[in-house]
Amino acid sequence: MRILATSVLVGLTTLGAAAQADASRPRLVVGIVVDQLRTDYIEYLQNYFGERGFRTLLQEGAYIPDVDFRVPVKDATSATAMLMTGAYPSQTGVPSASVIDISQPGAPSRLPLVSTQSASITNDSFTPEGLRLSTLADELVIDAGGNASVYSVALDPQQAVILAGHAGKGAFWINNTSGNWATTSYYGALPGALSARNLRQPLSQRIDTMVWRPSAALAKVPCLPERKRSVPFKYTFSRRDRDVYKRYSTTPLANAEVTDVAIELIGNLGLGSKPGETDVLNIAYTLAPPAVTTDDAGRAELTDSYLRLDSQLGRLFDAIDRRVGRGNSVIWLTSTGYFDDCLPEDSRYRLSGGEFSTRRARSLLNSYLSAKFGSGSYVAAIRDGQIWFDRPAIEAMHLDSESVIADAREFLVKMSGIDDAHTLNEILSPRNADDEALRLALDPRNCGDIIVDFTPGWTISYDEQTPPVQKTVRLNAVMTPAFVLAPDIAARKIDTPVEAAALAPTVAGALHIRSPNGARLRPVQLR
Repeated sequence: MRILATSVLVGLTTLGAAAQADASRPRLVVGIVVDQLRTDYIEYLQNYFGERGFRTLLQEGAYIPDVDFRVPVKDATSATAMLMTGAYPSQTGVPSASVIDISQPGAPSRLPLVSTQSASITNDSFTPEGLRLSTLADELVIDAGGNASVYSVALDPQQAVILAGHAGKGAFWINNTSGNWATTSYYGALPGALSARNLRQPLSQRIDTMVWRPSAALAKVPCLPERKRSVPFKYTFSRRDRDVYKRYSTTPLANAEVTDVAIELIGNLGLGSKPGETDVLNIAYTLAPPAVTTDDAGRAELTDSYLRLDSQLGRLFDAIDRRVGRGNSVIWLTSTGYFDDCLPEDSRYRLSGGEFSTRRARSLLNSYLSAKFGSGSYVAAIRDGQIWFDRPAIEAMHLDSESVIADAREFLVKMSGIDDAHTLNEILSPRNADDEALRLALDPRNCGDIIVDFTPGWTISYDEQTPPVQKTVRLNAVMTPAFVLAPDIAARKIDTPVEAAALAPTVAGALHIRSPNGARLRPVQLR
């Protein structure tokens, strides 16, 4: 592969330094996590991508089209922790983006896991202390004796912190209240380049002018519904909307902002500029279904998001080539391993389904248990498909908690909208593959006492919480990919499935460093 240099002077400087340093050691490692990236869309759109984005990964890197996360319950936060540590959510300390605190009966609160567990979350509340294991970036810093700089850029604070790890120097994300780029005091002050960006180009001053329309590339893509071609989408953003930055962060416009900042960091912080030393820049993008659309499928918007991300990857790769050189860098990119198409289907399609009210379910379950065991309030909370019981209250009634929970499970599976339910005891002593997968996904320290499988097509209304939340159940078994692009790794396609927990050891092997301390799987041989 050719090494690009910005000038003869830079080229001579690089050659001089290389004579004194290990030229085989990469100067920059770039890890990219794309939330909800799908293999089928990569292959569907590969002929419509530009030359410098996904096509570069497909043609020049090791391509793994089927990355198996094994666990049925995941989100962007837990998947990112899994990818960076090479361990399962039950082991990382981050089995989900938040934990339900049931210490206040009647008003359980949701707390981010990668934080100091403060109920009032500020920028400084986010730290990697909840992450129990070392990350790939941590191990690279340790291998370098501390002479490696790790930075991360993301739209979400928890992803940013996980990507920066314990030993990182900076984690940056968009504050959903102000629209400014933010960090946490755990890593130190915001770099001058980002402080200047907040002052000179604040998102708050640009958001009203931003419009998401179909890109020119979308017109070339076949198989889109004709209605999407004749009536193209158009989304705008208003500062008067208090959730405007959350909505914006689910669109490809936000991915462009992430790329801008990543490129600024490479240049302004001099990442990858020191021969013989390796810096890390970890980046998180999103291809989640955009929150701005009300379309049942949002296929045109999702397709456009892929095409736009391809363009952003091309910009990023060009910047890496100019500043560091392809031969001096390692790039790996992967997905979070799921697809959350959560919009309810329009009633005109007459699909089977219904609405499951957690308020009603809690009332029915308490009534049933009261009739059998005596009057009481047995259920503490129902959130995210998990049910917590008030164990102290049950034990105060001189009842065996596990017997009560087992009876509750038998009652629940008879409810419309529930396919199955698993007690924590069953999960901790797995009897089949489904139980084993749940065991890997859940942390017994903070999960519910019963885990519920809801029926696909049903809308789950968490109407006992404030504000109420509705989620539509849709099971999407999608293939998700990974790529590794390095100077000494030949282009190849790996047709056998690869476990997601093996990716960190695989990249560690490519870098000739040890795996993170909780990684148990052997690396995939790419050379």
